[in-house]
Amino acid sequence: MLIKKSEIEKLSANIRRIIDGEDIDIRDNREGVWKILKNDIHTLASLKNEQVANLQQERDTMKNTLENISHQIKTPLTSMLLMTDLLESAPQDNSEKSAEFIANIKTGLMRLEWLSTMLLKMAKLDAGAVEFSRSRIQSSELISLALEPLQILIDVNNQRIEILGNVELFCDKGWTAESLSNIIKNASEYSPTDSVIKIEAGENPICGWISVTDSGTGIAKTDIPKLFKRFEGSRSDKGFGVGLPLALGIMRGQNGDIEVEGSTFTLKFYESD
Repeated sequence: MLIKKSEIEKLSANIRRIIDGEDIDIRDNREGVWKILKNDIHTLASLKNEQVANLQQERDTMKNTLENISHQIKTPLTSMLLMTDLLESAPQDNSEKSAEFIANIKTGLMRLEWLSTMLLKMAKLDAGAVEFSRSRIQSSELISLALEPLQILIDVNNQRIEILGNVELFCDKGWTAESLSNIIKNASEYSPTDSVIKIEAGENPICGWISVTDSGTGIAKTDIPKLFKRFEGSRSDKGFGVGLPLALGIMRGQNGDIEVEGSTFTLKFYESD
C-alpha cells in the first residue's frame, strides 16, 4: 500500500496537536493498515487524555482534602493558643480559672490526637494498604471491643448501654470494632444525658447485622446522604466529619455496608466476598 508523503505529514502534525493537548479525531474509515494505524493512535490518545483527566481529578481531590484537614486542625489549635494566652495572663491566685483553661487545652489535644488517628486510618484505606482478615466472631465480643475506648464518654454523659441479641458474624475483628466504635461514639454524642443507647444484633437470610439506636431526634432522610461525606457529615460544631466516613469505608472494604433510618445505624455483614 502506497502512502502519500502529505498524509504522513498530516498524521505527524495531528499527533503533535494531540501531544499539545488538543482533542481531535484522526480515525479513518478506509480499509488497510493505514486505517489500523490511525485508529490505534486515536485509541492511544484517548487513553492518554483519560489518564490526564483522572490525574487532574486526583490532584483536585487531594487539594481539597488537604485544605479540609488544614481547616480541621487549625480550629482546635487556635482555641488552644487562645487558652494558653489566657492562662499566662490569668491571676496566679485564681487556680479555678487556670484549671479550666488547662482542661480546655487537654480536650483540644485529645481531639487533635483522635483526628490524626482517624486520618491515618482513612489514608490506609484509600491507598488499599489494609488487608482485611475476616473470621467468625460473636457480636457480643465485637461490641465489647467497640465499647472499650468509649467508656469515659458514656460515663461522663451518664448514659446506659442496652445490648440485645448475639449472633456469629464474619468480619475483621479489629477494623470492624473500629467501625462500630465510631457509630456508637456518634450515638453517644447525639443522645441526651441520662439516656439509653440500644445496641442490637441479629441475622436474616441475607446478612448478619448490628444496629445502634441513639435517643436523639433522629436524622431526616434528606440529610442521610451527606452523613458519610468526609468533613461534611458532622452534625455538631465539635465534630470533624471523619468518623462516619471511616466506619463506612471499613464496612465496604470487607463487603459490608451501613444503613441509616431515623436514629438507627445498622452495620450489615455479608458472608460472600
